[in-house]
Amino acid sequence: MALEEYAPVAVFAILALLFPVLTFFATRLFRPDNPTPLKDLVYECGEMPEGEAQIQFHFQYYMFALIFVVFDVAAIFLLLWAFMWNDLLAGSDVAKYLIFVFLGIMFVATQYALKKEEVIHI
Repeated sequence: MALEEYAPVAVFAILALLFPVLTFFATRLFRPDNPTPLKDLVYECGEMPEGEAQIQFHFQYYMFALIFVVFDVAAIFLLLWAFMWNDLLAGSDVAKYLIFVFLGIMFVATQYALKKEEVIHI
């Protein structure tokens, strides 16, 4: 494999790393800067804010978000696995068993997270 074959990947990786940094500095450079007391208020859908803007969220919401991400990642892997099912039937048995190992790990991790959430609620 020639090094020239990886040149587009290297260019893409460099652009992918530079784009957020350049965007961050470009917005700082081109934004208008005229603060007013009205602009410094917390935005609440056009209404005047009531109470504190900084409130504490319960840990359970973060746990729900983490479990959602786990199921989202699992769904992507299962979808890709389902697309390759016919090739897996013709190929080796290792790939068929690895998906069940993956599902087992996901199940154990989810059960652990749910049990940990129960402990927090009590």
